[in-house]
Amino acid sequence: MIPEPGDANRDITVTETFHLKTNDELSDKELKKIEADDQAIQTILLGLPEDIY
Repeated sequence: MIPEPGDANRDITVTETFHLKTNDELSDKELKKIEADDQAIQTILLGLPEDIY
């Protein structure tokens, strides 16, 4: 049976290994990716006129 969107009674399965990562659990590769993304966002925002954001 495929649950319909908005069905409050549907069961949602979550694997045992699913959990939120904390900053302590992020790998160096993930931290570098986050920093690169942040830098890219900042570069984009600085290039936009102030009235856009």
